[in-house]
Amino acid sequence: MATTAPQPPPALTFPRPIFAAVSPHPFLQAHLSAAKNKSLRANGRTAREFRVPGINTGSLTYCNGSAVVRLGNTSVVCGVRAEILKDEDIPGTYEYPGQTAGEDSDDEDEGSEMEGLRLLVPNVELSTGSTPSHIPGNAPTTYAQTLITRIRSLLHSTRLLHASDLRILYRSSTNPEDPDTEAETQLKGYWVLYLDVFFVSIDGNAFDASWIAILAALRDTLLPRAYFDEEYEGILCSDDPKEAQRLSLRGLPISSTFAVFEGRKEDDEGEADWVLSDPDAFEEGVCRETVSIVVDCEGGKKGTKDLVVRRVEKSGGGVVGRETMGGLVKRSIDRWGEVSKVLEGKA
Repeated sequence: MATTAPQPPPALTFPRPIFAAVSPHPFLQAHLSAAKNKSLRANGRTAREFRVPGINTGSLTYCNGSAVVRLGNTSVVCGVRAEILKDEDIPGTYEYPGQTAGEDSDDEDEGSEMEGLRLLVPNVELSTGSTPSHIPGNAPTTYAQTLITRIRSLLHSTRLLHASDLRILYRSSTNPEDPDTEAETQLKGYWVLYLDVFFVSIDGNAFDASWIAILAALRDTLLPRAYFDEEYEGILCSDDPKEAQRLSLRGLPISSTFAVFEGRKEDDEGEADWVLSDPDAFEEGVCRETVSIVVDCEGGKKGTKDLVVRRVEKSGGGVVGRETMGGLVKRSIDRWGEVSKVLEGKA
């Protein structure tokens, strides 16, 4: 009677989703180590590759400006609402600098004016199901509060908007005190901009996506002509859309975020650490060290001559040193060129 040799037990294998959930660190390192020349990640991108944003403006008809941005599977909507702050409602004793609309003023004075009067109010909201950790009915998460703080800080540090665009001024035709002299310009109020950021889904790099949405929405914003009516003794807005004015942005600062994956070095030739551009949610859960660089290339050029580094944020780990940071700045310059083309509709 013939006997068959015992068969070896089948190899224990896991599907990709289970392998990624059970052992995320070895899963990502296996991808990065398998393609040593390209360092392909689990999402199919190289270590230096960013996701190309998709931008659509003017989608919300009841906002002064709006934008919908999709960065991979991260989708965010930003709406800009403009409300009037009357001069009698300004808290404390605030002295108007005296510049008329359109005149240049000191950036530091305008910055303190915008920040002190809170003329820019960002807000971040996560929709139900945008992330696995967001459960409806819970209190605002620290994740959203951190995004709000970072956005507000960047808005003020970059001096993105001109305070003169938000002032509502009035000059009487006659000077009641001295008819022979010209009447002084009076401050009657401000436009306050509420930047409402709503995440439909989050697949990593929420800060870059929200900041691009804010830039696109502000570039799309139209403010109606506001004026002080002597007979009404209040501020009125013109219904003529031709009299509406767009905001003038001071430069175009764009943020680029990187995550450092600290691998386990298996031989003397392979890499141990990788700096990943534009990390997704899976990579953010594995990486501890992150770097965010905000650059602004004035004049629409990418040369270092026109480069201004607006902000550098770094948290966790010590892999990124001075030399590596210089390389990340170069990546951010290239990223600025790509995003600026999309914002201007040239891509």
